Amino acid sequence: MAVLLAFISLLLVPLNPACFTDPAQEKVSPIINLKLGSRKKMLTWNSRRNVTWQECTIDAPLDPPISQTPQVAEDGTYFCTFSNSVLHRGATLTVNVTSEGHEFKATLTFCNSGREGSGAVNFSCLIYNVRFLNCSWAQGPAAPADVRYHLYMWASLHGNVSECAQYVLDPTGTRVGCHFDQLGEPQTTDNYFFLVNGTSNETDIQFLDFTPFVATEIEKYNPPANLTARNNGSYYVIQWDNPVTRFNISSHVLYYELDIQRKGSFSKTDPVFQRGENRNEYLMPSSAVTGVHTVRVRVRHVYGDTWSEWGPAQPFGFPEKSFTGFLVVLIGLVVGAAALSSIGLMFLCKRFSLKQKLFPPIPQVKRELAGSFTPTREMAWDGDNPSAGSQEPEDFLTVEEMKLFAGREAEVVGPAPALNPYENITAVRGRPGQ
Repeated sequence: MAVLLAFISLLLVPLNPACFTDPAQEKVSPIINLKLGSRKKMLTWNSRRNVTWQECTIDAPLDPPISQTPQVAEDGTYFCTFSNSVLHRGATLTVNVTSEGHEFKATLTFCNSGREGSGAVNFSCLIYNVRFLNCSWAQGPAAPADVRYHLYMWASLHGNVSECAQYVLDPTGTRVGCHFDQLGEPQTTDNYFFLVNGTSNETDIQFLDFTPFVATEIEKYNPPANLTARNNGSYYVIQWDNPVTRFNISSHVLYYELDIQRKGSFSKTDPVFQRGENRNEYLMPSSAVTGVHTVRVRVRHVYGDTWSEWGPAQPFGFPEKSFTGFLVVLIGLVVGAAALSSIGLMFLCKRFSLKQKLFPPIPQVKRELAGSFTPTREMAWDGDNPSAGSQEPEDFLTVEEMKLFAGREAEVVGPAPALNPYENITAVRGRPGQ
């Protein structure tokens, strides 16, 4: 009997609830207050029970899933940051934990609210002239006419957010760009974060976010300075200086393109690419340089895609003595010689013509006419000379006729007057003494 009473009294003792786990409690997830900060892309939550393992994951369209181990803030909040992901296409975020031997999972689906195609497109930014930053974008294809875009920028994950102060407008007054002229002190670790959203009286506007812009890779450098080309006998030594940059970077992350062309050539030479050095130099064999060449240089970051403008072209080499040039000179000499010959021939012809006018042939008495004169006297011959009558009559000119010819030689203009060949001529035949 006593044993039975003791057993009943044991059944009436209240059970300690701490010694047992409520089956309903085992099915309740320890994950609470799951939130996403879209600007910093930070997923946060709290846990109402101890957990032994946790993992967070983001799965966005066009990108592979990214998982990481959460961190714990000072207030006990767990968080994961997905700065290298984009959210404007939507995303699914999950948190997996293990608590008291059980696995739990919480899911958050993020959507970019607003009319499809209303957000900005074709966004790009670049740093130029060391301290200026320009960003540009285009209006979304489905954006309403009254859309008003807003650009926000911050220089680090936990940095202060600032809105653009100098917007660039298109002809219709829509914001399509922004200019920043105060970038602060440069740091080689700078990453620029951007977010473009918008407002409209007609509809909600979708936002546009990006992965971080690495500041050192979006700088558009000035063209390389002090480009020179000199010949040391064996090579043409082409040298140039590294550009002045916003950030203190190694010259080895600079990437150069050299454009070397031969003047007057219709074919183009392939460009030369070269990594930066402390002393930039390119050697071109002198034997490969025929004629005058030009060289120009531009530069970009080795991991970037924004080239500087081309620097001024630097000429080098010597003009080539080509066969064409020699042929042109030869033809010129031949033409010149022909012209001189023609001029000389014309001069001789004119001179001969003038001589004919100044010194016409002296008329001679024809033998037929001379035989008709009546001889008045015979000439005497000495010794063995032919006897009288054996010689043909000889012609003689009088003194008056000689004077007449001398007077004609002094005339320089006009044709010579005709002379009577028989005027004042005395033909004498016969022997002396008759």
